[in-house]
Amino acid sequence: MTIRKAHPSEAHTLAGLMNLAMSEIVFQFIGRDDIDEANKFMAHFIARPDNQYTYDHIFVAEEGHQILGQICLYPGEDLVKLRQPILDFVKKEFGTDYEAGQETQAGEIYIDTLAVSPQAQGKGIGKTLLEFVIDLYVYQQNQILGLLVEKTNPHAKRLYEKVGFEVKGEIIIFGKVMEHMQIGA
Repeated sequence: MTIRKAHPSEAHTLAGLMNLAMSEIVFQFIGRDDIDEANKFMAHFIARPDNQYTYDHIFVAEEGHQILGQICLYPGEDLVKLRQPILDFVKKEFGTDYEAGQETQAGEIYIDTLAVSPQAQGKGIGKTLLEFVIDLYVYQQNQILGLLVEKTNPHAKRLYEKVGFEVKGEIIIFGKVMEHMQIGA
């Protein structure tokens, strides 16, 4: 398995993966529960630079030229700037003036999404992606990695704890109670 930076030409594949982790949020953005529209929405942003979901922020796990998983992360201090193109698009295309909470902050590299293809789940790919970014950001660059996990998702929380993340607090975002976890510095 290889881990590498994503390419804009992979936007459609990556959109399907990312929506495994965040379709509920995208449904809020677009105002309906339509996975095809959600994938189109995400692919639009993944293929472009300068937003929170851009290919520039995504690493993929690949085997035999097949993308098995992805992790999308960016500096927390850039959230407002990176989210603005999405909010502008949602307002223009869907007529919604969407208010999103602050899911991250300055001082951490924020893991926005981690998703593994259903056919590849249970094979350690999510753990491998996490270990890759922990090595890159925490050990090589002395940064803090942060993420949110739903309180109703103990399986994901166990994975994060297994690789060294610790709960630092709780926030309510997108109508859910989330635990804020960090590793590093």
